[in-house]
Amino acid sequence: MCGRYNLIATGQQIMDCFSLRSLPPYRPDYNIPPGQNILAIVALEDGSNRAVHLHWGLIPSWSKNRAISSHLINARAETLTGKPSFKNAYRYRRCLIPATGFFEWQTTDTGKQPYHIYQPDHALFAMAGIWEHWEHDRETVYSCTIITTIANDKIAPIHQRMPVIIAPGDYHRWLAKKTAAIEIADFLAADAYRSLRVTPISTRVNNPLHNDDSCLR
Repeated sequence: MCGRYNLIATGQQIMDCFSLRSLPPYRPDYNIPPGQNILAIVALEDGSNRAVHLHWGLIPSWSKNRAISSHLINARAETLTGKPSFKNAYRYRRCLIPATGFFEWQTTDTGKQPYHIYQPDHALFAMAGIWEHWEHDRETVYSCTIITTIANDKIAPIHQRMPVIIAPGDYHRWLAKKTAAIEIADFLAADAYRSLRVTPISTRVNNPLHNDDSCLR
């Protein structure tokens, strides 16, 4: 799964990477947990990209309440086309979730060891996501989930799942509504997977209230 990540790039770096004209209020975040609003990139009708805030934890449009979101922080790539919670969003409402790294925990004899997984120089990359629009009793929430796939050889010793990473050359194709028949397998051979670095870090990151560069040491 992907249950925690970081985004420590500057606002200008994010705008340049995703061809954005502006950003909503933003600050670097070293330890992003589910259940809060996160930065995501969506496509507008004119084909341009827009950065928005989405609640991390998908709330399907048909849900009677938002409590379901805590169970839908990730969507397995294998179930996107068949699971009612995901299939319409996967077809029509895809998004990119900017990140500079994510965290996974390896179970050991002495407890769980956290790892930071990132690109060289903490370069920006994009995790695949889908989003939804939910309304109930005058409450409106725009929410999202991060798509995961089977871990590659580098990450498998730590955890069996990892986020789907979309290569920069595929950003437009992933976001475009016209590519409704998109196949997730098309995006699983990205160079971004091969260049990932995996580093053991302090258990300080375990507490989501800790939010500074010590989380990456």
